[in-house]
Amino acid sequence: MTKESLLEFVEQEYGIKADYPFSKEYTASPVLRHLDNKKWFALGMYIPKNKLGENSEKKVWVFNFKCEQLLRSALLEKKGFYVAYHMSKEHWISVVLEEVEDEELLFVLSSSFELTKAKYKKKNT
Repeated sequence: MTKESLLEFVEQEYGIKADYPFSKEYTASPVLRHLDNKKWFALGMYIPKNKLGENSEKKVWVFNFKCEQLLRSALLEKKGFYVAYHMSKEHWISVVLEEVEDEELLFVLSSSFELTKAKYKKKNT
């Protein structure tokens, strides 16, 4: 999946458009956040693979997603999943878009969306 198709999917599925809150030098980094609580569920970056611990200067699109620790541990065993770059390494994971199947990517996206959505307390009746 490409960056563009991922952002289009999020807009169609969740009604959320990416925003670009960083200074001009970082305008290529889309942030996906909930409309109600403004919490991020994804951050895109175009970075060299050496930032992920690989021995390569090749630039790739990476998206960071919030991730439960057990799922994170399992995903790190798979190609295309890395310890989070530029985010909490305990709660986030980096995914190289071109190295991961769409189904896996959409599952991680959905999980991140659910983990970061607003939690409403039930009223006692």
